[in-house]
Amino acid sequence: MIYVVNGPNLNLLGKREPSIYGNLTLKDINRDLEETAFANNEEIKFFQSNSEGAIIDFLQELPKGSKVIINPGALAHTSIALRDCILAIEAEVIEVHISNIYAREEFRHHSYISPIAKGVIVGLGSEVYHLALTWFIERE
Repeated sequence: MIYVVNGPNLNLLGKREPSIYGNLTLKDINRDLEETAFANNEEIKFFQSNSEGAIIDFLQELPKGSKVIINPGALAHTSIALRDCILAIEAEVIEVHISNIYAREEFRHHSYISPIAKGVIVGLGSEVYHLALTWFIERE
């Protein structure tokens, strides 16, 4: 099972700043990932919340060693609690960001998640999710 976790405001994809985040909705992205997972006999589950606590609660319920693709959104830059949760659950995590966070405002350049993630994919639009999913699938 591969879990795809999306943080605050990612439910607004397709509407929110399309020049930065593109025109695809989160539903579009999830549908594409589901098709790829199905074609590779992989199970996939999606979760999105605008609430830091709800994301942490979801992650804490995952089995140890879970495979997680996470776009924490702005929580990447602010949440020590999310970082501590990921460390505690001992998941294999790939952090993704649709935009290149290093080419944006300075406060976005630091992520609390990146140093503990297995990998980080940024700036390639919604393709970041597909790249992360493919990486997990090809390692099995």
